[in-house]
Amino acid sequence: MRAKKWSLAAAFVLLGACGSPNSGGGAKDVTPDKVPASPKKAVTLNVIDVAGNLQLTQGMIDDFVKSHPNVIKKVTYTKATAPELPGKIKAQQNAGQVQIGLVLTGTDGLAAGIDQNLWVKTDDYSSRIGNPNYQAPAAKMQELAQGHGVEVVYYPSGPLIEYNPQKVTKPPTTTDELLAWAKAHPKKFQYARPANSGPGRTLLMGLPYLLGDSNPKDPRTGWTKTWSYLQELGKYVDYYPSKTSETMANLANGSADIVATTTGWDINPRALGQVPAGDKVGFLKGMHWVTDAQYAVVPRGVSADVVSADLQLIKWMLTPQQQAKAYDTGYFYPGPAVDGVTVSMAPQKSQQVIKQFGRPEYDNWISRFPKETSLPAEQQVTAFDQWDRTVGGGKVHK
Repeated sequence: MRAKKWSLAAAFVLLGACGSPNSGGGAKDVTPDKVPASPKKAVTLNVIDVAGNLQLTQGMIDDFVKSHPNVIKKVTYTKATAPELPGKIKAQQNAGQVQIGLVLTGTDGLAAGIDQNLWVKTDDYSSRIGNPNYQAPAAKMQELAQGHGVEVVYYPSGPLIEYNPQKVTKPPTTTDELLAWAKAHPKKFQYARPANSGPGRTLLMGLPYLLGDSNPKDPRTGWTKTWSYLQELGKYVDYYPSKTSETMANLANGSADIVATTTGWDINPRALGQVPAGDKVGFLKGMHWVTDAQYAVVPRGVSADVVSADLQLIKWMLTPQQQAKAYDTGYFYPGPAVDGVTVSMAPQKSQQVIKQFGRPEYDNWISRFPKETSLPAEQQVTAFDQWDRTVGGGKVHK
């Protein structure tokens, strides 16, 4: 499903609107006192998926539209990549024609938008959204939004490795073993470009914990071991795909035997038949989960009616009944950000997929290993930039 949905992956919900932030031209930002309780008339909602979030939330959105026709009259869905997001938003803002009304994005698009001041401060509307009963790790991920977005789904993510057990009879269990395996099997280990891949960025942010780097939260000065390791590992990597789904295709067709993965990227492609159901997963010694989340983010410059519709939709998506849909087909396993939402509350199809393709060891691993939040916005942008310059180089597959 990731092929349909992700990496690090998210989506924009476009509610027809106008306006522009203070970056030049167009209408002005609206202030909270100008946003009505409901739109004066129902708005059109366009969804752009930049990280696969619609796989988890489209059912929530569609149900909201059906039950709230006075708020949203129509929805259309489009897709793009996370690296394309800032340029799309800025172009509309500068033209004074912000058609993207709500962005559903991962930490990559969230971070880039915070860095460039593209998002409305949703904390100004917290009384309308309410106080979500987040799981403790999800609550920490919400802090990464810095008041400029609302977390709608969460999972512990990775880093994990996925492999073909017929070709990898003794899978690596440490970072040293992974490097030695890659050296002995050149071009057979793969991960996608971190700026556009959940498993890629989870591996990137998880290595400082695995390697014992001096400061896992500071990629500029605290990742000496990580950057050295990735550069050495890169000697045996053929190329870096631009999206995670390509690594899964390569695992399935045999051009890669081990790939970086996460809980969801393991379960979902096997459930879809894109990866053999018998492929295995493992963790490396010193495992720390790098938690991941996706957010509802409002671009600056949208109309008051669009903001009003956004707020009602976001509040709806955070109810336990809607959160249970985030189990989906394991794409972001488990998926719900809100506490107390169990798989027994999920749609029957989701329950069947998790029963057949989920792994019993995941629940043990999730409770057993420490959980670390993804990097904050500024540090995440720094890490992606340095990886692109010093690791990926000319080996990223466009």
